[in-house]
Amino acid sequence: MPFSSRSYVNRYVPSNRFPVGVRWLLIANISVFVLAILSDHLAAPFLDSFALVPAQVVQKLAVWQLVTYMFIHAGFGHILWNMLALWLFGAEMERLWGTSKFLRFYFICGICAALTVVVCAYIFGGTGVRTVGSSGAIYGLLVAYGLMFPEQTILFSFLIPIKSKYFVMIIGAIVFLQSYMVTVGGSRGSSIAVLAHLGGLVTGYLLLRGRRLRTQLVHPLDMSYKQWKLRRAKKKFEVYLRKNSSDRDRRVR
Repeated sequence: MPFSSRSYVNRYVPSNRFPVGVRWLLIANISVFVLAILSDHLAAPFLDSFALVPAQVVQKLAVWQLVTYMFIHAGFGHILWNMLALWLFGAEMERLWGTSKFLRFYFICGICAALTVVVCAYIFGGTGVRTVGSSGAIYGLLVAYGLMFPEQTILFSFLIPIKSKYFVMIIGAIVFLQSYMVTVGGSRGSSIAVLAHLGGLVTGYLLLRGRRLRTQLVHPLDMSYKQWKLRRAKKKFEVYLRKNSSDRDRRVR
């Protein structure tokens, strides 16, 4: 379905105004990063308390880490690419959805990405490994952008023009490959934190297409069940008719 024919298109008004939700997310992430650099002697305790550590979440009930880890970044390159993606994709999504829905989507993707890391850490190992960064939430936004603006052209690696839907497919394939290598592929040098990307990506897709996907899966099963009930009722009715017919024949004789 083209974007112009969708029901929400009338609510989307392109604007040069910098969305407030993206603005405050940028300010919060950059501020935490700068403070961590300026207070280097406090960085280690800060990471211990607010980075995502699966063992602490489960054993010490440090549930705040499911949110706070999104505001901590491991280095300049890490925060640069995440904030650039937040600005490029998040601004358009907030203009489309509004601040409230955008922030709800962002944090749900980030939290579900954290839960993915926690669960997989206990399955595949790495419960004491720290995970930081907003990548899980960013991947959710990336999927949303590809679904909402599939024909929009973006620059892959700032050089190659490509439609956003194909860009998302490429990124998704890379994330799935990385996740496979971390879990069952036997890649010892990789961190379980990579699974945050997969968790955010899948969560973003399900939030936007989950209802349609559920309908596509459930509808055939529901129709098959109704047809089975109809055939069963038809057989019972035929048996009932044959029984009544034989009773009438006996009475006539």
